[in-house]
Amino acid sequence: MEEKTESTDIFLWANNTDGVKNDLEVEFFLFNKNYTPYTTNFTSDLNSQIRPLFLYDMINFVNMGAGTGLSVRDYELSEQEENVLLRIDLPKVGRAETLIHLIEHERSDIVEFSEEEHEFKRIKGIIGRFTSKDPSKKPFYTIKYISQGQVLKGTTAWEFKAGKFGLFQADIGWKVPSDNQVLIVDTDIFVFNQSKFERLFNFDYKKQLLADQKVAEIEKQFKLSFPDGFDLQSLVRDRKKTVNKLQKIEVGQITQEQVIDYADQMQLEIMTDDAGAIIIMDGNDLDTFVNLINEDYITSEITGRRYEVKSKRALDDPEGEPPRG
Repeated sequence: MEEKTESTDIFLWANNTDGVKNDLEVEFFLFNKNYTPYTTNFTSDLNSQIRPLFLYDMINFVNMGAGTGLSVRDYELSEQEENVLLRIDLPKVGRAETLIHLIEHERSDIVEFSEEEHEFKRIKGIIGRFTSKDPSKKPFYTIKYISQGQVLKGTTAWEFKAGKFGLFQADIGWKVPSDNQVLIVDTDIFVFNQSKFERLFNFDYKKQLLADQKVAEIEKQFKLSFPDGFDLQSLVRDRKKTVNKLQKIEVGQITQEQVIDYADQMQLEIMTDDAGAIIIMDGNDLDTFVNLINEDYITSEITGRRYEVKSKRALDDPEGEPPRG
């Protein structure tokens, strides 16, 4: 997506959208824990609920906030407080940006959701895509987190109707949360519910910021090679385990040559290109590389077996000093 220098005026957006809210078209997409989107449909009897649940309350919150001092602050610099709406650039939230890109530019590759094939228990969120009849207006998106605690499975649920309990007739039932959660307008994400936003996209800014700093240090220290379209930053952002590991790594303790020798000793498949750069093809290669620079592999001198150490404390650490890794 193209970069822009000015963020969306959310108050102007709410005012303008309020005037055309009943004329907007809406379609829904589900996405799973791997951030694969699916198309989905709804019946006409839901029309009376869709806009109040996914749009009207959001518009009303912003319009009322305009009169009560609602302020918009950058997500990176603030915590959510009363009468504060957080905003963050869409490109900084890679999973959200990817979902929007797939919906807008690779629609033909998105399949329709099927409980038999895809399982609702793996679904993480729902995206409402709102479009204007004016082709010059860009679509916007409202997103809600799907808690599996609010899902009813037809095989185990009962329904109460006409004074009697009976079998739940649907495949799946979902109690739609009424709270405002996430809005994407152009390349701005507006965060109405910080905890739901972070759960939707596995996003922890403070951890990610430190991971970004570690990535910069690694790129300065090591020569690495990636497939076209990938770099260290993009691979790290998609792996929560790696982001957590990077919080504690001390970059610079081991050199490029030592990493390659270490991998050879541990019989790990680390390849280099003609220029001597370490080749990282995917997330598994990334995990191996990160484990190597954190010295997470050992060979037992008793059995000769090789191990990946999940947590360790150097025996020569002074007492009371926190462990490395």
